[in-house]
Amino acid sequence: MDGFKKRLSESIQLRLSVTLSLAILVVAVVAGIFAYVSAFDEAHEMQDDTLREMAELFDRQHMTLKYPETVAEDDDESRIILQYLADGSKATGKGDAGTPLPFPTTLADGLTTVPIAGEAFRVLVKTTAQGERIAVAQETGARDKDARASALRSVLPFLVLLPVLLLVVGDLVRKLFRPIATLSSEIDRRDEQELHPIEEHHLPVEIRPFVVAINRLLTRVAQSMETQRRFVADAAHELRSPLTALSLQAERLAAADMPPLARERLVPLRRGIERGRNLIDQLLTLAKAQSASNPAVSTVSVHDVYRRVLEDLMPLAEIKHLDIGVEIEKDLQVRINAIDLIAVVKNLVDNAIRYTPEHGRVDLSLVMDKGEALLQIKDSGPGIALEEQGRVFDPFYRSLGTDESGSGLGLSIVKAIVDRTGARVRLGFTDEQAQRGLCVSLWLSVSKA
Repeated sequence: MDGFKKRLSESIQLRLSVTLSLAILVVAVVAGIFAYVSAFDEAHEMQDDTLREMAELFDRQHMTLKYPETVAEDDDESRIILQYLADGSKATGKGDAGTPLPFPTTLADGLTTVPIAGEAFRVLVKTTAQGERIAVAQETGARDKDARASALRSVLPFLVLLPVLLLVVGDLVRKLFRPIATLSSEIDRRDEQELHPIEEHHLPVEIRPFVVAINRLLTRVAQSMETQRRFVADAAHELRSPLTALSLQAERLAAADMPPLARERLVPLRRGIERGRNLIDQLLTLAKAQSASNPAVSTVSVHDVYRRVLEDLMPLAEIKHLDIGVEIEKDLQVRINAIDLIAVVKNLVDNAIRYTPEHGRVDLSLVMDKGEALLQIKDSGPGIALEEQGRVFDPFYRSLGTDESGSGLGLSIVKAIVDRTGARVRLGFTDEQAQRGLCVSLWLSVSKA
């Protein structure tokens, strides 16, 4: 019961359904009682009219009375008794089994109820044109039984329609609240980058102010995110020039004569400057990847992208003596911006090279998978644990236990581009049984041309 009260206090839909159902139930009960009482009284009036019609017919036809010797048991309750009022004094008994019945001879003309031997009779007394007084009577128990049956028949439609009406009201309330559920599902399916306004013209007027408020909030959030992206891009751009100058100064310093200790300390300085430059480049790439503007989509050869990326990264692979393999059964043309695809593949291959031990292996492959191009980059490194695979796409997140230097932005750039272009990416293991090595799968749309 407490659970129902809690749901009732929290759910407008349930509260509306219960309120309408109770209102319908109360109205139906009141209307049913009124209909029952009205039908009951109307049945009695019709029975009284029957007594009047019989008395009028007897008077008009100048009929004579002959009392039956016995009364059938089946007709005892429903029978209508017609007798001379004066014969009430000649009744042989005090009961109601035979006729004439012992009605008082002093009854006035009109309708009255007379008890006879514990049974009530509705009696109509009438003086005929010949001056005779007659009594037309019927047992009230039979009258009430017929009246109740008639009243119940009048209430029967309420009893049948009430549950149907409650079901209709419940279904109608659910349908009226369906736009809210649809709107909630639509918003829930949105990606975090989809901040365009919600369509409000097809929604009920009562929901529109709420949707308008959400749209204003989405606009403010989009503006805030764009401001942050612009700040990151501007900051990275402003930092690029001084770091480039520092790099040039370090190179010039390396060419000068200096003691061995100074030259030894210059090496980590140059490495730090280089890491700073790489971080700034990745920040600029991430800001561009997260931009709301969509670059023009073109047809790109996957083979050409692989070749360009490997040309740039092969020196890094040769330093670690890695075996780089490319397996392409047939080159495919995919629909994506060329710069975006190069950025995705380059970051994935760069990660594979960085985290693969010396004399390891990195493989790039391309196959058709259910009408889409499936690009896979596999390495023989340690891989990424299952519990971390959902977090490695966060900016600046780096797996624990690795000594490899990096900014933690590579996979964030990949995820941003994939989400913006409508592609799909999934992480797995190169060796599923041993759970070793990282396998990154990327699905892209194939050009129809």
